[in-house]
Amino acid sequence: MQKTSIILATVAVFGLAGCLEGDVERGVAGAGAGLVAAEVLGTDRTGTMLAGAAAGVLCDDAGINGCR
Repeated sequence: MQKTSIILATVAVFGLAGCLEGDVERGVAGAGAGLVAAEVLGTDRTGTMLAGAAAGVLCDDAGINGCR
């Protein structure tokens, strides 16, 4: 049950990333989501946080409508 709530929290963070105004804000939200994902998946925290931060920063450049 705990994994389900953590996954839902991660989805909520990514959903709110579109409400953030700048790349820095989206990067911080992505890093937070990456940390949650690392805990759920049991992966390296630093690498997963960096991947999440990169996804947050670059999501608007990739043309994703929720990130504009």
